[in-house]
Amino acid sequence: LTILLILTAVFGLYGGCSSGGGSNIPADIRAIFNEPLYNGAIWGLRVVDLDTGKVLINLKPDYPFFVGSVRKVFSVGELLNQIGADHLFVTPIYKDGEVDESGVLDGNLILVASGDISMGGRTEDDGQFAITDFDHNEADSLGNAELTKPNPLKGYMAIAQQIADSGITQVDDVVIDDRLFQPFPFRMEGSFAIRPIFVNDDCVDLIINPTSPGMEASVDWRPKSSALGVDNELITSAAGTDYTLELDPEFPGCIGQPGCTAAIRDELPVDFVPPLTNEYPLIQTFRITQPQNYARTVLIELLEDAGVTVLADTVAENPVGKLPPKNSYSQDDLVTTFVSFPYSDYAKLILKVSYNIGADTSLLLWGVGQGVDNMNDALAAERVNLTDNHGIPGDEYLFFDGSGGDDTFATNPAVTKWLTIMSESTGYEALFDGLPILGVDGSL
Repeated sequence: LTILLILTAVFGLYGGCSSGGGSNIPADIRAIFNEPLYNGAIWGLRVVDLDTGKVLINLKPDYPFFVGSVRKVFSVGELLNQIGADHLFVTPIYKDGEVDESGVLDGNLILVASGDISMGGRTEDDGQFAITDFDHNEADSLGNAELTKPNPLKGYMAIAQQIADSGITQVDDVVIDDRLFQPFPFRMEGSFAIRPIFVNDDCVDLIINPTSPGMEASVDWRPKSSALGVDNELITSAAGTDYTLELDPEFPGCIGQPGCTAAIRDELPVDFVPPLTNEYPLIQTFRITQPQNYARTVLIELLEDAGVTVLADTVAENPVGKLPPKNSYSQDDLVTTFVSFPYSDYAKLILKVSYNIGADTSLLLWGVGQGVDNMNDALAAERVNLTDNHGIPGDEYLFFDGSGGDDTFATNPAVTKWLTIMSESTGYEALFDGLPILGVDGSL
């Protein structure tokens, strides 16, 4: 007997589990529904026997639940089915000129972004992919995080060394080709947009510890780059005072401009206990709002460290005017490539910690595979796929991105239909292995 279950709840005007279809709900589950904590909640529960297709429990099958991150099983599942769990993202670096006998390139190096969401920044020493239960992408909203151990610039360091090893000693400039898909404004429009290039998940991590009352708190950060400096104005305050830590701004808009900085300020009480981990360090993040500019600066700095001279300014706007026509690169000009982890590892990251930007990127990449390069067209193509190809009625779901933002809703039959489809697909094992286990791993 194979059971497929989806349990949902929203808070509204109706309490308990008074609607039809729930008369056979086990008493222990019904007791949870009826706890005072959930007064005003609307519960849905659908249990399907996959072996026979029989619906065993069907509570509120027509209700449009705000499913939130359950949406991710669609966007991640679709990309798993399209490219395969073992798919490797290959990021090529090309030269746009000739290299003389001394290694001088009369032209630029161009990194063509592939949508690789880690770029080697989660690679453990033993080659494993690093995930923590409290991911840094949610550090500011949840109040804390647990950082992975690998150097977040590990992939870019490898790229720089490979370029140096190719014999190139000097280049005019470095350009990031981020034209794989159009930038997508993430949730808070105007704050930052998702692009197919990433550095440390597009976060600068602040690693914070208290010192003595009246003294500056200890603030370190990673990665360190002249693309964004950090001003530490955070004071350790006396026990019992208010925690008023502030990031100014949380979304620095100056990345790509020389001297770009952001500040951490106000007060950190000496007796403050960090949430989630209940221990220091306390983690907060600045968002890398212009990852194409940040990645360019990082790669230039690492090239210089590897012995390759770059004549252009280290900190500047990504010079897209120097790019050739899209998709016009010749294999003769390929300098090196960087190869990612398999997508199954990325699927696990996205699902275990509910990584919103990774889910949005997954849908955008799925759209690229369907011949479109923007979120609106990807959503339209997905609707055709789910409704026409898989038989999920179009009035039973509405998606606005790949991660569950805005008023994303779906009915329980729509979700169990998709899970049934996934259970019969080649991507099922990776999807199932990626799901968080309540109380065991992931952000649940």
